[in-house]
Amino acid sequence: MTTAPSVPAPASSFAGRLRWSLTDGLTLVGREFSRLRQEPGQIVVAMIFPAIMVVLFGYVFGSAIRVPGGGDYREYLMPGLFAMVTFSSMMLVTLKVATDASRGVMDRFRSMPMARSAVPFGQAGAETLLGGVLGLGIMAGAGLLVGWQPHRGLVPTAQAFLLLMLMRYALAWVGCYLGLVVKDEQTADQFVPLTLPFTMLSNSFVPTGGMPAWLRTLADWNPVSALTAACRELFGNPGVPAGDTAWPIAHPVTATLLWSALLLVVFVPLTVRTYERKGR
Repeated sequence: MTTAPSVPAPASSFAGRLRWSLTDGLTLVGREFSRLRQEPGQIVVAMIFPAIMVVLFGYVFGSAIRVPGGGDYREYLMPGLFAMVTFSSMMLVTLKVATDASRGVMDRFRSMPMARSAVPFGQAGAETLLGGVLGLGIMAGAGLLVGWQPHRGLVPTAQAFLLLMLMRYALAWVGCYLGLVVKDEQTADQFVPLTLPFTMLSNSFVPTGGMPAWLRTLADWNPVSALTAACRELFGNPGVPAGDTAWPIAHPVTATLLWSALLLVVFVPLTVRTYERKGR
């Protein structure tokens, strides 16, 4: 006579529920690491794409654009590329979550005795660790090869990369939510090009001073611009604003922290609630 396996009861205390969510979430992060062994093409793309971006934008745009206050354009460009890749990662998470949902993977997770917040937590954590560390590391290496470098020392440089990782983590939760509400991966794939205008309407590649007043206002209050300006300030790269500028550009580190906190406060509970509702 066999005994049915016991299913662990959900923890009742807040600390127990938090520990349960973290444990299950880390298990799902490990699942994403395992997927890379089965899909090595993702690693190849992650290695080639950032290097292509640095060379393409650095040498094509660099021959035509002057940096405000002087300086090398590739040093001006690199913080913008870091920010662009960070925001573009949101749609990659959307596509992954939508694919899992349409193929029944999410239904299998819901049938298992795991914390409901663990699934989006695992997706967001995996994207931050895999895409963030690998992608930003390769892009930084490519930037060093073409002449970019941080100038303010180890601590501000580490702060800049931590800021990029924080924003990437917050955006991963936005991507999880969008992946849950779209119908399938085909629909999610159609949204990917929409991130390009959002990242281009910023100070990532060109100064905003020459834009029409209404367009400059949109660009200056774009969170991509705040993240880019924060990285330029922390790296000590050209393009740090001076004079009368919009508040997010004058205080870019604070603005980026506020944007990240706002996204997390809104989309963490919204994503968990949407995930639970989809299973009913």
